[in-house]
Amino acid sequence: MSHVFPRSMTAPPPRAVRGEGCYLYDENGKAYLDGSGGAAVSCLGHGDPDVIAAIRAQAGALAFAHTGFFTSEPAEALADALIAHAPGRLDRVYLVSGGSEAAEAAIKLARQYFVETGRPERRHLIARRQSYHGNTLGALAAGGNAWRRAQFAPLLVEVSHIAPCYEYMDRRADESAEEYGLRAAQALEDEIERLGPETVMAFMAEPVVGATMGAVPAAPGYYRRIREICDRHGVLLILDEVMCGMGRTGHLFACEADGIAPDIACIAKGLGAGYQPVGAMLCTDTIYDAIAAGSGFFQHGHTYLGHPVAAAAGCAVLAKLTEGGLVGRAARQGAALRAALEAAFGRHPHIGDIRGRGLFMGLEIVADRGAKTPFDPALGTAKRLKAAAFEAGLICYPMGGTRDGRHGDHVLLAPPFIIEDAQIGELVEKLSTALEAALPRP
Repeated sequence: MSHVFPRSMTAPPPRAVRGEGCYLYDENGKAYLDGSGGAAVSCLGHGDPDVIAAIRAQAGALAFAHTGFFTSEPAEALADALIAHAPGRLDRVYLVSGGSEAAEAAIKLARQYFVETGRPERRHLIARRQSYHGNTLGALAAGGNAWRRAQFAPLLVEVSHIAPCYEYMDRRADESAEEYGLRAAQALEDEIERLGPETVMAFMAEPVVGATMGAVPAAPGYYRRIREICDRHGVLLILDEVMCGMGRTGHLFACEADGIAPDIACIAKGLGAGYQPVGAMLCTDTIYDAIAAGSGFFQHGHTYLGHPVAAAAGCAVLAKLTEGGLVGRAARQGAALRAALEAAFGRHPHIGDIRGRGLFMGLEIVADRGAKTPFDPALGTAKRLKAAAFEAGLICYPMGGTRDGRHGDHVLLAPPFIIEDAQIGELVEKLSTALEAALPRP
């Protein structure tokens, strides 16, 4: 009998014993193609010798030093490397252990910035429906997924949620993609005006929406307009790149594709590539300097901030992404994956949309392609697809509730950047087999 508290208590998972390249192996020797990098984590694949060597070396030299007393060489090196590649005026790095911690830190930093600059009335956070920013209470409150929030709603702080930029469903037939993008962005200004511009501290969003919608990028011009609105009203822009950042979309920072930079950024997942739990919150010099000139103390913290071994892993991963050329490879292999998905599912009667950027792709599953009608949630289409794919030897990331937290289904694909063309073919073939087995019959 296991004493592990599993994610699901209805069916015990198999035991993973080995990882190699794009594959994981269970205790019976079965191979699984990691078509989603777990949850868009394993960007380098499994068993990378350089990252493993960096972890071993750092653990042997210095495993832990609490940041209340010390900094460390790997933490300093990782911060320097991130800022060297960061967009805009991002200048400081707060190293954490994961995405939820990064989101919590970002929200609290935004609030403290306005308190310390004499504007405590700025207290409102605006985010988007169908977003996901993490599972701690602050991050969960910022997230706009109804299913994830429902049972914890009494514990959550109040956050305003506007409509997402969801071109597949919300763009009108009489408007261009650019016109829709500007119309979708206007929802932010409308909400700022409703709340009172002097009371809004930040807007938080994912450049490409991941788990809850399935790799939905913004329409052209959306984020440029969002940046303009935030600047005009003195609102901080927090971009959550926990899932879509660190090369996943073919850019080291996903917001580079939209031609903007945030005031605060959240990264994780691909920063450690699964080898160590590490993430970061980055902020501009303006925000940092304001607090340094005020209290000189960010009223926040966790035990494992700036963990030396995690930071060493992050340094090794980041070097592979940048100097090693894997961000560019993600863009190239992403184009190959998109072409393969279009060829296999572009006319599929139950695939309504194929979308994403780089090696971050989503397929929206529908009952009626022409009408864009979703399957009845009671059918559990996403759950069935996950099980069928796993049986076929494919790890992918299907989710239900794509449209509103209850209706709609999608599957998210985020394979390692080292994926070869033949493995792309294997991924598509196994996904096709799983769809055939999982889709409801008339």
